Amino acid sequence: MQGLMQRRDLLISSILEHAARHHGAGEVVSRREDGILSRTTYAVLARRARKLATVLRELGVAPGDRVGTLGMNSDRHFELYYGISGVGAVCNTINPRLAPDDIAYIIGHAGDGIVFADPVFLPILQAIAPQLTDTLRGVVVLGEGACDLPPGMALHRYEALMDAAGEGEEWPVFDENTASALCYTSGTTGRPKGVLYSNRSTVLCAMALAAADAVGPRATDRILAVVPMFHVNAWGLPYMAPMTGASLLMPGRQLDPASLLSLMNGERATIAVGVPTIWLGLLGYLRDTGRRLETLQRIFVGGAAMPRALIAAYNELGIAVCHAWGMTESSPIVTVNAPKPGTEDLDHDALLDQRAAQGRCVFGVDVRAEGEDGNEVPWDGVSQGQLTFRGHWIASGYFRMPDQDASGWFPTGDVGVIDPHGFVTLTDRSKDLIKSGGEWISSIAIENIAVAHPHVAEAAAIAVPHEKWGERPLLIVVPRPGCAPSCEALREFYRGKLPAWSIPDSVLVVDSIPHGATGKILKAELRRLYANG
Repeated sequence: MQGLMQRRDLLISSILEHAARHHGAGEVVSRREDGILSRTTYAVLARRARKLATVLRELGVAPGDRVGTLGMNSDRHFELYYGISGVGAVCNTINPRLAPDDIAYIIGHAGDGIVFADPVFLPILQAIAPQLTDTLRGVVVLGEGACDLPPGMALHRYEALMDAAGEGEEWPVFDENTASALCYTSGTTGRPKGVLYSNRSTVLCAMALAAADAVGPRATDRILAVVPMFHVNAWGLPYMAPMTGASLLMPGRQLDPASLLSLMNGERATIAVGVPTIWLGLLGYLRDTGRRLETLQRIFVGGAAMPRALIAAYNELGIAVCHAWGMTESSPIVTVNAPKPGTEDLDHDALLDQRAAQGRCVFGVDVRAEGEDGNEVPWDGVSQGQLTFRGHWIASGYFRMPDQDASGWFPTGDVGVIDPHGFVTLTDRSKDLIKSGGEWISSIAIENIAVAHPHVAEAAAIAVPHEKWGERPLLIVVPRPGCAPSCEALREFYRGKLPAWSIPDSVLVVDSIPHGATGKILKAELRRLYANG
């Protein structure tokens, strides 16, 4: 016997229609390339997304077709999220910070027939277009700009197409398992791999993010989306915000601390979301200038481990920092560091330690740590294992590649421990662990202590060969302006914080550390540069 309930497919278009009907005045504020702020509302965006659906059909986009985007965070990119998936096509968000060869590979592998691009990225498309004549038939520029394209490849202007389109029709209804978006991994260990999301998985993930023990925004919140829209659906913010009525603040390409602070204070941001390097840079700017965050209440961080010292520094400013963990293959949310009975009454130091963990599973996904034998290790906060996950919005494989999910648990490549309360703590990426004399050393633990030193702005730890111990940790640091930390002073800073055998033998002070397209430190590049110690 089945229940007597209405059946409504979980479609992405329904999120925006809900926002237009029930939160129509909710704002999306975008910083344009010239620095001017553009304002719109969910009611207006819903109308424009329906017009975009008409544009897409006139451009020959059919259900199942892949449509590329090369854009930063903006209301126009937001419209593409909804217009493309709303007609049953697939929104392929391409990271413009990747190498041009990787961008060409992604467009070709996805089979994008049309690419929408911010004007600043037109030179990239002009350079790679000759490689894409078999698939790419048109480029739509999201603003003013032009580029030379091969014969048969048309160049369109977004607003001209929108002006010529009708008001749009009702959104089509189709199966909720229909593919909605395609996001490629950054490709640091080979060619990028495509993760193909569905309407159903995206809506469910957004609902999980909206829960009180996740991001939990209210309609009165104003969310700064620093995480880019080309990276894992901007961590679900373009879906969660309109679902709840919260306003979105889009910084565009201006991600320097001064611009971010100006946008947050000027637009009364209450929540901000981004990778640790953003908050590290902002904290340094606040300290150097004496300026302050006027309305911000919470920071959500993911993409890399947030150092304990950085969490403490923002707590002192009255701002809560919440760790979350996931990846492209998990849409992205898996865990959020929300308190449980037994954890909220910890003393100050123990509470900071707990907040530095990646958190506990939200409903809809599960995680476990597996030992070398493939069996789950105990939840004791000590036993380390390879983290795997499964759930309603977890990938089963990669686009146009054989399924990877034969066991039902997807391997993450992360190594971690799970404590008795179910809190996950990442100890490292499996490829970044340092094995010295048969013992494993966490590069994350070394880095988190280093950035707590008052003279250190950023730090990375890598393994270097050692004749006796096999590998030893090398610490690489970028000093704060006007500081010159010595090797011995930094090594002394570790005394009592790590076992003696885990303390780096050597410290290298450099002007900068290389970062990847999503803001993560490029450990592979550091190993290439400093493999000889």
